Amino acid sequence: MNNNFDDLETMARKSSVIQERMSLVASHMYKQFLEYQQSNANTQILFEQIVNNMDTTVNYLKQSFNSRSIPAENIYYKFDKQRHIAIMNILWHCITFYFNMKDKPKALQREKDAPLFTGRIIAIKGTIPELINGDSEETDKKLLELEVASLYVPADKNSKAIIKVRHLGDQEFLINQMEAPREFLLKVIETICAGGNLHQEISKVTISL
Repeated sequence: MNNNFDDLETMARKSSVIQERMSLVASHMYKQFLEYQQSNANTQILFEQIVNNMDTTVNYLKQSFNSRSIPAENIYYKFDKQRHIAIMNILWHCITFYFNMKDKPKALQREKDAPLFTGRIIAIKGTIPELINGDSEETDKKLLELEVASLYVPADKNSKAIIKVRHLGDQEFLINQMEAPREFLLKVIETICAGGNLHQEISKVTISL
């Protein structure tokens, strides 16, 4: 009889420990889920605002180039709302903006604070919708190879959004979420259009005679 009682007591203890530990896990994951949902919603809003700013930007660029007698038919933008892709063409430059609605929370590493769960809008040089195939690590890898800059959007609307430009390394630009769509679009355009394209050449070999 004592053995049965001891077994029941042991099982009750184990059950209590499991409940306590899993309660902590559930609370932690619930907080992540809420931040994931809200940051995705905020990012969706900012992405559509980027597209709205494209319209104003394209119209201004057309006027500017037309006044310089440069044909402006290669200045335009396209928006695929279903796939969260916006493509902007400025003469010989093409830029793709992409918002990946992740099916799991992802966080931006912080030096001193805890990782910050955010949505992400990525800007890519070129037109590459064929690379986009859902939420997969392989898709992320391909996109990052062509990344120009990213806009990270936190769950709290009062928190600053974060712009990171790839060629500037770890440098971050903190900006309020109201101004972030315009500033991100302009910074990406400036980064891409300020550069140029180089002719491809075979490797040079120097011969000493």
